Amino acid sequence: VQLVESGGGLVQPGGSLRLSCAASGFTFSRYAMSWYRQAPEKERELVAAISSAGGSTNYADSVKGRFTISRENAKNTVYLQMNSLKPEDTAVYYCYTFSIRLGSKYDYWGQGTQVTVSS
Repeated sequence: VQLVESGGGLVQPGGSLRLSCAASGFTFSRYAMSWYRQAPEKERELVAAISSAGGSTNYADSVKGRFTISRENAKNTVYLQMNSLKPEDTAVYYCYTFSIRLGSKYDYWGQGTQVTVSS
């Protein structure tokens, strides 16, 4: 399993970014996907999640109405569109999925992409 994020960078407050996560090594369309983030000296937190077919999504309260998670199963890619960015959105953003085999849970993380919101 490989998850590779891209699209991070430096953006001014109020700006937008779109993160992408390219997945390989598993049947992408069968798995729910999530985006997490971790700011300096803070715990990693769930930002958004999307079901395997894309019909169900959920968001952290702090990003509702500003961020949108989506996926293209034909491209094995999940996205995070981030609008109206705030300095408190500054963090490393990680793509995540998991599988359960023989009663054990396996977590898969990307390497992360830095998002910095600053003027």
